Amino acid sequence: ETTKAFSDHFSKFGFAFARVEAVPEIDRENNRVAFVLRSEPSRRAYVRRIQLTGNDRTRDEVIRREFRQFESSWYDGDKIKLSRDRVDRLGYFTEVDVDTQEVPGSPDQVDLVVHVKEKPTGAVTLGAGFSSAEKVSLSFGIKQENAFGSGNYLGLDVNTSKYNRTLVVSTTDPYFTQDGISKTIDAYYRTSRPYSGDVYVDDSLVKSEDLYKIVSKGASVRFGVPFTEIDTVYFGVGFEQTSIDNGVYMPIQYKDYADKSNTAIPLTMGWGRDSRDSALAPNSGRYQRFNAEWSAAGDLKYVKANYQFQQYLPITKSMTFAMNAELGWGKGLGGKPYPIFKNFYAGGLGSVRGFEQGSLGPRANKYIGVNGIEQSYSEGSYSYLGGAKKAVMNFELIAPFPGAGNDKTLRWFTFVDVGGIYGENDPIRANELRASAGVGLSWISPLGPLRLAWANPIRKKSGDELQKLQFQIGTSF
Repeated sequence: ETTKAFSDHFSKFGFAFARVEAVPEIDRENNRVAFVLRSEPSRRAYVRRIQLTGNDRTRDEVIRREFRQFESSWYDGDKIKLSRDRVDRLGYFTEVDVDTQEVPGSPDQVDLVVHVKEKPTGAVTLGAGFSSAEKVSLSFGIKQENAFGSGNYLGLDVNTSKYNRTLVVSTTDPYFTQDGISKTIDAYYRTSRPYSGDVYVDDSLVKSEDLYKIVSKGASVRFGVPFTEIDTVYFGVGFEQTSIDNGVYMPIQYKDYADKSNTAIPLTMGWGRDSRDSALAPNSGRYQRFNAEWSAAGDLKYVKANYQFQQYLPITKSMTFAMNAELGWGKGLGGKPYPIFKNFYAGGLGSVRGFEQGSLGPRANKYIGVNGIEQSYSEGSYSYLGGAKKAVMNFELIAPFPGAGNDKTLRWFTFVDVGGIYGENDPIRANELRASAGVGLSWISPLGPLRLAWANPIRKKSGDELQKLQFQIGTSF
């Protein structure tokens, strides 16, 4: 490790062929060994060409624009490592290697050969369901992180369910300008009826059209400006409109937002820092992101912020310890409460495994019954509301799956999760936190990252909805 560190140090200054060896001097009388480090920096070299192999679908420019080592420039080991990590962080490849090759007849020139192994970057989901209430419902989704090999992201989600209809379009151009400023555009329209079909409320039959409905639509644009090699600052603006059709069985917490247009024009600002060695299967490095949202115009006035921190520590060449922490906070402005539509949720894959998805935190205990009368939910019934405050921590020990060698696309992990959701005016109490522990499997499948986890809640409370076995495609923690 010492000789390698010296070789890497020489490479910073262009000495690509430096040799360092530790020569032992043995003192047999005292049973001691001294080492003399002998170095031969050799000649300084510059990079003649950078050649790419393995990118059958990805365009050359998508890889080359991430390189900080340039052709016809002095060889720089630090810039080459940074370039390799930036290409790996794209998430388009399962393997990225950079080899240095001497140029015959030119002792001061080298070629860099970049070997990449592409992985499927698209995911297509098709679904169909049948029920007596909805008859046939269809869902369709497509996500392409490297659309047509251009490095652009394109996503489309469509759901034709009678009671939950969704249309979401999202696109990101990571190099909107040649300097690396990115542009992201999102547009969505969602209609949700929490209850399907006719139901009995207060012993009275209520038609589906008389149940409450939530309609959300909006659009946003965001720009990302790189300030350093690993830091990016984001600025953006959006427009959102959420309406609730007043109806039976609506939690009373929605009452103030019913039968009116609830508009917001949020200004967004964020910061991201990514020093991981890979976006696909990190083994070392750190990832941080901070997002803030401020709506000072429109019907809804609020501020919302969340911060995420991830750390990856290599224990051995194949085993990694990973930590994830996420904090969220929201507050209403101008004497108004924090909008319930902007609440944070926790529970399930992506937060605290072993609990039903989004089930942690405050719940509604009353609803609007027949003739607009407030009623209490029957025992064991409630609606999940989320909260304005969120605290989640995850710890994972990741290792290759037995028999898979050092394949990063198939790994198993053991984990401990801790987290909780709190209301806007509720203090964050440690005794309200839930916790779980378990094991899981991670597979980067052709349909996208797949996570399967079995969790045993080790800290729970009466009334918690448990779900020990959980499965999801496309989640990180």
